[in-house]
Amino acid sequence: METRALWLMLLVVLVAGSSGIAADYVGLSPSQCMVPANVRVDCGYPSVTSEQCNNRGCCFDSSIPNVPWCFKPLQETECTF
Repeated sequence: METRALWLMLLVVLVAGSSGIAADYVGLSPSQCMVPANVRVDCGYPSVTSEQCNNRGCCFDSSIPNVPWCFKPLQETECTF
């Protein structure tokens, strides 16, 4: 089931990127918002809009029921050698 959810999220991100929705993630790369539903950390409040969520520096995805729709993004790490 988790693999299926991950593929669904990947599809959502690809569709969002091709339709311009990914631009709504202000200051975030689309890959930062590819957080599996089962590990999302809530970043919003009930009835938060996508705009309000993104203004908080968080990701918004309402396509999966019963999980946080406004959630903290993945942190990109830089490799230093």
